[in-house]
Amino acid sequence: MNAQLASWEKEMGPTTDLRKWFNHEPEKFPEFKKRYVAEIEANEALPSFLDLVAGQLADQDVILLYGAKDEEHNQAIILKEFLLKHLADRVPAERLTD
Repeated sequence: MNAQLASWEKEMGPTTDLRKWFNHEPEKFPEFKKRYVAEIEANEALPSFLDLVAGQLADQDVILLYGAKDEEHNQAIILKEFLLKHLADRVPAERLTD
């Protein structure tokens, strides 16, 4: 299956070092989340990424993809939570759903 991606904001993913440290070990997830959120907040691309996502949510869904097999312990879960928190005042609530 080949997906047609409108956008891939690779720079918003966790760093290679952080991903390697996490190694998909669920017991490390709380610390992984803390470190990944710190990376997101320090990322110079964050303002433009938030603008991009808010703009897309105005008239279409945004789908966050991840490659991990674990549906509960992955970076998309963390990024989604971050976006919900940081876009709540910019996007109508009905657009911020699962």
